[in-house]
Amino acid sequence: MVEDIVRNIKWLGHDGFYIEGEGKKIVIDPYQVKECELADIILVTHEHFDHCSPGDVEKIKTPSTVIVTEADSARMLSGNVKVVRPGDRLTVFNIPIEVVPAYNVNKQFHPKNKGWLGFIVTIHGTRIYHAGDTDLIPEMGDINADIALLPVSGTYVMTAEEAVEAVKVIKPKIAIPMHYGAIVGTAKDAKRFKDGVQDLSKVVILE
Repeated sequence: MVEDIVRNIKWLGHDGFYIEGEGKKIVIDPYQVKECELADIILVTHEHFDHCSPGDVEKIKTPSTVIVTEADSARMLSGNVKVVRPGDRLTVFNIPIEVVPAYNVNKQFHPKNKGWLGFIVTIHGTRIYHAGDTDLIPEMGDINADIALLPVSGTYVMTAEEAVEAVKVIKPKIAIPMHYGAIVGTAKDAKRFKDGVQDLSKVVILE
């Protein structure tokens, strides 16, 4: 089942993903979107321009689209916007969504006190964790996920090596690297991540 779900995940570049399941279309952090179907649910992790892009949100939303985000991003977006904080749980169109923390521990780009977000979305019983812009944080010890979408590029987020440590903590069946190829990081970071994970999890590099 997990392998089937992965086939329904499309990387949109950077931290952006399109996920289809339960008859719904979910988009996370759309940025510089070229091709993407209209979304039933849009999840936005935080207010930085490469994650909260109002122009991209407008491209893919409809009058019935539900947007889930934190307060800073909500001020920049319009429509049916639900404001959440880490620790919240909600169900949108029968899809359970858990809101988890995302922050830096050794840099100041994403302070913990901002209350910015990662998400766990459950599709057909499979738990998909989008880590948001984060370092390796203690709360990852509480993450239960089958699929983990993890930043690997360093500078603003975890390095590839730190993301490997996150895999050791979370123990997902499948890990997918993200946060490279646009603002910072290259495919070499994804390759370093995959080489570091080895047989801890299956790494799928989406293109």
